Amino acid sequence: MSGAAALPRVAILVSGAGSNMLAIARHCRAGDIPASIVLVASDRPTAAALPAAAALGLETLALAPDPAQSRAEFDARLRGEIEVRGADLVVLAGFMRILSPEFVGAFAGRMLNIHPSLLPRHKGLHTHRHVLEAGDTEHGATVHYVTPELDGGPAILQARIRVRPDDDASSLAARVQHCEHLIYPRVVDWIARGRLRCPAGVPELDGNPLVSPLVEDFA
Repeated sequence: MSGAAALPRVAILVSGAGSNMLAIARHCRAGDIPASIVLVASDRPTAAALPAAAALGLETLALAPDPAQSRAEFDARLRGEIEVRGADLVVLAGFMRILSPEFVGAFAGRMLNIHPSLLPRHKGLHTHRHVLEAGDTEHGATVHYVTPELDGGPAILQARIRVRPDDDASSLAARVQHCEHLIYPRVVDWIARGRLRCPAGVPELDGNPLVSPLVEDFA
């Protein structure tokens, strides 16, 4: 982290409404998570997350991709903005761009994502629909470290719910998002307090390797 007496510095990347960003930010603001959010950045200037973050007094940045730029060039710009603010941890909260291996490597073991499925099942988009099509009886969300493999990094914590007979994609999305707002701040808190680390690509919580993710059941 940045220093023994300093709060860990967090940069959050968003593309949409930023509900997970807001959940984490409010915990930080209340002192529940001993961390400082130093940047909320979006690749979409119209993202609702940006004014929502600004209303909490957070620094925001709209960094729209330039059609004349390569993905690597955009990622280099974004990486520079994060590094100049001294971020210790990068949190993806609904950030919809696929990041280059170079970007991911720069923050190896220091970048988190949350995905709305019980990984490794249903990577990618439209997970709620895929759960229903597959006839799954369980669904949920996974907080994981980011690696170059899409939705493939080491999983830390999962929220699990039962799929109800009357569920549709919208009801599943709402129930899963509620769980996300509970488990994502918890993982950020573990890192901020030094409880969670990822040496050599294997998460360790309180010094114990997580060979499989922790799972919390929700209604």
